[in-house]
Amino acid sequence: MSITKENKKQVIETFALAAGDTGSVEVQVAVLSSRILTLTEHFKLNPKDFQSRKGLLVLVNRRRKLLSYLKRKEEKRYQALIARLGLRK
Repeated sequence: MSITKENKKQVIETFALAAGDTGSVEVQVAVLSSRILTLTEHFKLNPKDFQSRKGLLVLVNRRRKLLSYLKRKEEKRYQALIARLGLRK
């Protein structure tokens, strides 16, 4: 259900603003999105796993809060991030 270390490292390298960047909003949202995608695949096989579904809702809300923060602070970075992740239509 969790993402692998290699996958997380690849996501961090892809979305990092500078070398060693793990705390920027872009990286945090990308890692959360990766975890959310992993959990949604898990629910296709395990539809009655309600405890993990609760964790999924926590992750989605955390991502939503980070995205609203970024939209409030820097609209251009927000637009670029959602375009790269393919979150909005």
